[in-house]
Amino acid sequence: MSIKPRKILVTSALPYANGPIHIGHLVEYIQTDTWVRFQKMHGNNCIYVCADDAHGTPIMLRARQEGIEPEALIARVAEEHKADFGDFNIGFDNYHSTHSEENRVCATRIYERNRDKDHIARRTITQAYDPVENMFLPDRFIKGTCPKCGAEDQYGDNCEVCGASYSPAELKNPVSAISGATPIDKESDHYFFKLGDFEQMLKEWTKGGHLQAEVANKLDEWFEAGLQEWDISRDAPYFGFEIPDHPGKFFYVWLDAPIGYQASFQNLCDRTEGLEFDDFWSKDSDAELYHFIGKDIIYFHALFWPAMLHGADFRTPTAIFSHGFLTVDGQKMSKSRGTFIKARTYLDHLNPEYLRYYFAAKLGSGVEDIDLNLEEFAARVNSDLVGKVVNIASRCAGFIKKRFEGKLSATLSEQALFNEFVQAGESIAERYEKREFSRAVREIMALADRANQYIDEKKPWVMAKEEGRDQELHDVCSMGINLFRLLIGYLRPILPATAEKSEAFLQVEPLTWESLATPLTDHQVAKFKPLMTRIEPKQIEAMLEHSKEDLAAQDAKKTKPHETATEGHLTKDPIADTIDFGEFAKVDLRIAKIAKAEHVEGADKLLQLTLDLGGETRNVFAGIKSAYQPEELEGKLTVMVANLAPRKMRFGVSEGMVLAASPGGKDLFILNPDEGAEPGMKVK
Repeated sequence: MSIKPRKILVTSALPYANGPIHIGHLVEYIQTDTWVRFQKMHGNNCIYVCADDAHGTPIMLRARQEGIEPEALIARVAEEHKADFGDFNIGFDNYHSTHSEENRVCATRIYERNRDKDHIARRTITQAYDPVENMFLPDRFIKGTCPKCGAEDQYGDNCEVCGASYSPAELKNPVSAISGATPIDKESDHYFFKLGDFEQMLKEWTKGGHLQAEVANKLDEWFEAGLQEWDISRDAPYFGFEIPDHPGKFFYVWLDAPIGYQASFQNLCDRTEGLEFDDFWSKDSDAELYHFIGKDIIYFHALFWPAMLHGADFRTPTAIFSHGFLTVDGQKMSKSRGTFIKARTYLDHLNPEYLRYYFAAKLGSGVEDIDLNLEEFAARVNSDLVGKVVNIASRCAGFIKKRFEGKLSATLSEQALFNEFVQAGESIAERYEKREFSRAVREIMALADRANQYIDEKKPWVMAKEEGRDQELHDVCSMGINLFRLLIGYLRPILPATAEKSEAFLQVEPLTWESLATPLTDHQVAKFKPLMTRIEPKQIEAMLEHSKEDLAAQDAKKTKPHETATEGHLTKDPIADTIDFGEFAKVDLRIAKIAKAEHVEGADKLLQLTLDLGGETRNVFAGIKSAYQPEELEGKLTVMVANLAPRKMRFGVSEGMVLAASPGGKDLFILNPDEGAEPGMKVK
């Protein structure tokens, strides 16, 4: 009796359209893609859609800084994202954008249906307002001193030093991260989604098997605190969709971002005959709907999203699968160490199938973080994929081609062994279905060990040298090729490109789970070509160096503030990546006396300074020529970074750095210490 294929719609969280994909993002897309490919191998009607999350203040501001329209920015980033995903073999059935007519229609529909059922409230609130930029400030665009621990330069919603959460109004000495101005309080009408209207429904849904147990338990904290109304509106200027009937008010990006799942699917339906939106999204749909997300966005997906859908008379997700974060060599990804690796940087140096395999070998069904240990990464790929799986085919294929004209034996000599491998497929399939990829990989590699043991025991290279053993040699090598076929079939969801090359070698149609149980006998195979090569340490070293170079290129762009004329004022670059206090504390600031200052021949911006640190002198090149004549500086005190490593420049060696501040041009100010300061004194 044939089993009716399942109808499954799968999504991954939408990547934000203001930056590149990095390997931390790829954990999710590789996890989702592996699960989808497994479902398709089983003959299920599984559709995988995604899109760029293309709205919000950060995108608006970045476009302004680049001097382009937001539409141009998101179009460029979308092409970069699609290229990265494509090269990592992420097989989306559709990839769209939240800045689309489909998403405008879907967002408007969900909003209006909830509004008409009185699930939307309107009230006046007071917010921080940038009087220079003439805009309300999101919490993350306000910085100041933490009201709890006193740490400076903290965001307006939480402190990265002590972990405290607070409102922007509680922040001490707040400033706009955009203009540097002190925010003022200003009133505005806003629109709120009444999440509390859905409390009972959400309690039942979150405990109904739709979430991992640890996630459901975590959400209990929100219920205990009471479900608060959710502000779904933002004031102009804002890059997004204007709320119907409310000029100057826009949907908050987090309202239309998950609706982008519907929009991308609608876009696919419009282009695919026989594919109907309601078959997957209506309340009485018999389809399955799954979202793969990071654990940092559970709140939006497991509370707001099902509530909005329910209020708009749509079905809710069958399940939401959360995963943890990625660390590299046991630490957060770091730009300074080169472990903040962009997808494209990885692709420039290594085979994407390596990372797909390593992540799969680490991923379980829970929300635990996973670590990319680069030494283990190379060893595991070389041992498992090159040394075990691919090695089986390479050990047998040569004999089949040279001695038997590329044709496998007419019968299978070791039926019991073959059956053992086929039966293992049931357990492996169960592991894939439950997203226990690491357990699936362990079982597949145990089979690979068994296959290699078989070949070692039979020793075909010995048979080939002995007369009268041709049939035995043919049978053993044919058996090896059949075991390889099963292994590569089981790995196909993880290694789609390697599987495709293997199918070309085997001269078979794309492998399905069902087809694996039938062996290849009396079958012609092609000449074997290497499927995968070993990872060499130098490749990883080059990738890390490349990542550091990426950072250096970004830093070079930040040496000159990008200035855009906007209503008579300048817009500066966003604040650079933060460093922790321990890193900052290493900076040794000392008072220095400028003993001598002189022009540097051939340099447009530099002056050469001889700095007296109280008995020790340093030679420093400083880019302050536009603001000072040498004679104006001699005898003055300044502050320098005394423990900066010497840097060889075209004009000589610079042994430190003088600190100055400026908006640019001639307004460049040497920081003069108070009277009483002496050369060599430490600045605290």
